[in-house]
Amino acid sequence: MPRLAAKHPLPIRISHWLNVPVMAVMIWSGLLIYWAYDPYMIEIGGVVLFKFFPDWFYRTMDLESGLAEGMAFHFTFAWLLTLNGMFYVGYLVWSGEWRMLVPMRRSFREAWHVVLHDLKLRKEPPPPAKFNAAQRFAYTGVILKGAGTVITGLAIMKPTQLAWLTALLGGYQMARLWHFALMIGFCMFIVVHLAQVAKAGWNNFRAMIAGFEIVTPPKEKADAVGPPSR
Repeated sequence: MPRLAAKHPLPIRISHWLNVPVMAVMIWSGLLIYWAYDPYMIEIGGVVLFKFFPDWFYRTMDLESGLAEGMAFHFTFAWLLTLNGMFYVGYLVWSGEWRMLVPMRRSFREAWHVVLHDLKLRKEPPPPAKFNAAQRFAYTGVILKGAGTVITGLAIMKPTQLAWLTALLGGYQMARLWHFALMIGFCMFIVVHLAQVAKAGWNNFRAMIAGFEIVTPPKEKADAVGPPSR
């Protein structure tokens, strides 16, 4: 018989959903700042293969002439993002939830198993767990990217007061490049995360809203599918 099982504690859910509007504002305001000086592109032999971001992107998103507005929003919401991240990491440590999130010694092998299963190249599902090995790497990576974003952001925002930090990161331009690369990494994670949420279905999404999921015993799942064809 299906039963309710607790999955995500309330502090985790609050932190998760608070990140949605905060990250949206951070990315939007960051693009307003980037518009003022956007040198990054992929170039080979003098030929530009890809530019972050073309002029039509700024016009379509109405991001032109918004440097001052972008800086005001970015610096304000950066503190909200930092405090929320500190709260999240602090709760992981205090509650012991970090043990289910940090990769283990066997996680490399199991993560490859998850990738093969997602690509339909392996039928056997990964071992059941709150977070599979691939998720452990992804979510731990997000925490590290968050820390890196704060560090590089401080180096950019206060290059004189924190000259030692800016120098440690390779100078102002290098710190800005690291900051931009981390933002691209966040955006890639968000796209993959949303795709995985859609694939997992409503039961998984509800767990992040209500904190519980409906668990069906393996035998009942098999019965619902029906006997194997002969």
